[in-house]
Amino acid sequence: MKVRTGVVTMKGNVLTLQGNDIEAGDKAPDFEVLDNDLSTVKLSDYTGKVVIISSLPSLDTPVCDIQTRKFNEEAAKLSTDAVVLTISMDLPFAQKRWCGAAGVDNVRTLSDHRDASFATAFGVLITELRLLARAVFVVDKAGTVHYVQIVDELTNEPDYEAAIDAARALL
Repeated sequence: MKVRTGVVTMKGNVLTLQGNDIEAGDKAPDFEVLDNDLSTVKLSDYTGKVVIISSLPSLDTPVCDIQTRKFNEEAAKLSTDAVVLTISMDLPFAQKRWCGAAGVDNVRTLSDHRDASFATAFGVLITELRLLARAVFVVDKAGTVHYVQIVDELTNEPDYEAAIDAARALL
């Protein structure tokens, strides 16, 4: 498995990422994560849709909360040919509870806690924390990655506008 250092930091401390180094133009690797009802969800389930994947450490942290709420607002403005997936290592039960309390219903929260399938496929598994790096990927209807942002400092928000613009250009 590929290991990269110097890509992300947390409060200035350098972290290590494991997994593939995904770039725009790459075929998006398939992965398996868990929905809030414990059913398996794959990226390939969304073939034919533009997919925004919002990766984050934990919904129960301030920046991740903001990120998910912002993508929830933006998802409501996108066509039905697009979907926003928020993936974290949080347990499915915690994700469901958080979404209910936050009134988030336009993004689909998915858990990668079981085997880090998404994290290693997309290269966002933080070795030191076994959490996901903050990142955004936009995948077209045929499964090609068109946009990648791995946020260099975990405490910073992603560039929402660039990600949404990338998705809209594919619709």
